Amino acid sequence: MGFFDKLKTGLKKTKDSFIGKVDTVLAAFGVVDEELFEELEDILITSDFGVETSQKIMDALRQRTKAERITAPEEVKRILQEEIAALLKAGGQAGLDVNDTPVVITVIGVNGVGKTTSIGKMAHLFKGAGKSVLLAAGDTFRAAAIDQLDIWAERAGVDIIKQNEGADPAAVLFDACRAAKSRRTDVLICDTAGRLHNKKNLMDELAKMARVVDRELPGYKRETFMVLDATTGQNAVNQAKAFSEVANLTGIILTKLDGTSKGGIIVSICNDMKIPVRLAGVGEGIDDLQPFTPEEYARALFE
Repeated sequence: MGFFDKLKTGLKKTKDSFIGKVDTVLAAFGVVDEELFEELEDILITSDFGVETSQKIMDALRQRTKAERITAPEEVKRILQEEIAALLKAGGQAGLDVNDTPVVITVIGVNGVGKTTSIGKMAHLFKGAGKSVLLAAGDTFRAAAIDQLDIWAERAGVDIIKQNEGADPAAVLFDACRAAKSRRTDVLICDTAGRLHNKKNLMDELAKMARVVDRELPGYKRETFMVLDATTGQNAVNQAKAFSEVANLTGIILTKLDGTSKGGIIVSICNDMKIPVRLAGVGEGIDDLQPFTPEEYARALFE
């Protein structure tokens, strides 16, 4: 099964909830009028697109149906798909170019969102593209996090640099940078502590780690990806906003799309945060995290 088919299957809960309601409303209306638009806006909001994003989609829908003289409800659905795809591009360059190396990717996110799992799957993705990959176990706050990343490193067939629980994350990253430099590693992926109990502490920690990379690997591209759990709905947007205050986020990794009917949250994140979705997860398998394509997502949602 190709990734598009997996995406289509993974979005079934969202599709059944969202598109099912859209189809019911469109079938009930014989004309395209303001009452239809109000019904569609309610569906968008209750499907976790968010109020602001829903209004933006509906404004575009009103303008386009008038400009294109749309009278058939089925044509409204086509425009809705196109507008959703457009908003998914609002954050900038979506997806992930596995050949854009050498690169250091710092991965952040709260505990429980699938951060460590995503790092392992991303390492597998890069390795499958022929890149050399090294992991840095920078979440030294929990011994379990180090052990879990170790297991994923083994699964992905990549090396890992680690220290004991309680070690300075910057010290772990320093060792990893030195190893990456000596081995001419293409991709260094660094885990971080999954907590946001004190923004200043996290900001200081990330800044310290950034200085290590600047000093040790000046020629490497820098990325900071945040992992979000799609099943948490609007709470994922709140997490992204909180972390964006302390880190320069360059991309989102959205996990557990297959376990939610709230797939509209991805559109809200792109529109509200203006941060591109780089990777999307639609299953438990090591191959079930893949570069995100806005058009494919919108197509899988509507087909």
